[in-house]
Amino acid sequence: MPELFLWSIAANVEPPGYFGYGKVATPTEIAGWNIDARGNDGVGLPAGKGDVDHGAEVFIQQCAPCHGTFGEGEGRYPKLEGGVGMLTADRPEPTVGSYWPFAPTLWDYINRAMPYSAPHTLPADDVYALTAYILNFNNIVPNNFVADRDSLASRRERPARSTI
Repeated sequence: MPELFLWSIAANVEPPGYFGYGKVATPTEIAGWNIDARGNDGVGLPAGKGDVDHGAEVFIQQCAPCHGTFGEGEGRYPKLEGGVGMLTADRPEPTVGSYWPFAPTLWDYINRAMPYSAPHTLPADDVYALTAYILNFNNIVPNNFVADRDSLASRRERPARSTI
């Protein structure tokens, strides 16, 4: 036991949480990772915009191989449409139309995690367009909807269409 005590004194022990490697992140580095968008008010959504029609084009290219041509899901990949009123069923269908609470968090999820094979690679305008398209085929927004920072932030709650 005395050997351990002497070793810790000789090693110039640092405070808890210090591991002796890495460096302190700079404000610029931190800002580069600060990509979240809050759901209840859309704070953090970047500049940009996208409409339903452009979203349909991006969806076919980037999303349909996994989520199906119309968001019906392929194989083990989840459905994105339907499921309204099914959350209390024996086999609930959690989809954007049945349970997704805030439009800004849909944008945030697509931005961070999609496409599955190359997450966080889509430009903000494409993410806005995909968000508009997915909200549209779930009958949450009209065909002429343009998603941007302001229009998504104003869609704070989904319509009360599903039973939880």
